[in-house]
Amino acid sequence: MKKKIILLALILAFVSCKNKSEETIKTTEPIEIIESHSSEGLLEIGCYTYNGNNSSILFEVTDNNNSFIKGHLNYHLAEKDANMGTFEGVLIDDIVLGDYTFQSEGVTSKREVIFKMVNHQLIEGYGPMDEDGICFVNTDHVTFTSTMPLSKTKCPK
Repeated sequence: MKKKIILLALILAFVSCKNKSEETIKTTEPIEIIESHSSEGLLEIGCYTYNGNNSSILFEVTDNNNSFIKGHLNYHLAEKDANMGTFEGVLIDDIVLGDYTFQSEGVTSKREVIFKMVNHQLIEGYGPMDEDGICFVNTDHVTFTSTMPLSKTKCPK
């Protein structure tokens, strides 16, 4: 259990929000490699979608390489501006956490998103964000609601 917590902390530090100045921290210390019990295969490459209540979400997972996830994420929510972009993050057990870089009304933005795999569906998590609205204050305080579950589907052409 301690190994999972340490691995989660390391990965979250890797994926965590960067300063706006994009500072790079260099270290000369070796990085300890910790054995992980990842859930490769739990999240399949392909599309996960939600369609209902005049809203739709499409999460296309394009790469699941050693628990590093890449894909495309599009939100078309009722009475809100659509936004479309890319996702890069990690898969730890049944949690997908990463950065969503998107375009909305011609402006590029970035924010953290989190999903939990429940019964072969992705359930998005919501929780307190930092003052800029970019990162979760604490991922332990995220609530996963099933109001818009994403189910595995065929990808649109």
